[in-house]
Amino acid sequence: MNATSFDAWVTSRQASLLRFGYLVTGSAEGAQDAVQTAVTEAFARWEHVGRLEDPETYVRRMIANAHISNWRRFGRRQVVVAEPRGGAGGDASERIAEHDAVWRMCATLPPQQRAAVVLRFYEDLDYPEIAGVLGCSETTARSHIHRALRRLHTTLTAQGTNR
Repeated sequence: MNATSFDAWVTSRQASLLRFGYLVTGSAEGAQDAVQTAVTEAFARWEHVGRLEDPETYVRRMIANAHISNWRRFGRRQVVVAEPRGGAGGDASERIAEHDAVWRMCATLPPQQRAAVVLRFYEDLDYPEIAGVLGCSETTARSHIHRALRRLHTTLTAQGTNR
């Protein structure tokens, strides 16, 4: 594989990688940083990555790992407000508020749990695929999702009793 094939691959997958990065990081800037880091590393290893059966899964794992590494390096979490998507039906302000609330809660999750939830419920991957993307065992992937859902449930329950 050469630089030309790498450029063609990145061009065809860029939008998908950025969407995935946004869901993992919770922000457009974080997505761009994580994708840029992953794509740079993928280019350096393209002789290997380009020969894989599914290079996108490998690069997605690199995106998740780049975000987790960045989060660890700076030792802080950023609160993000989701960028709402347009949709049909219902009151737009209610949908935007609900979407924003979901992302605010997801932003409180540790990076690996958030990545696992995104992979499971947005990307609709099964547990072995999630484990492959995150570079962990299937049991660990299940544990990340279970803990994330338990934490989100606890948060929702606490908010319900505080209203």
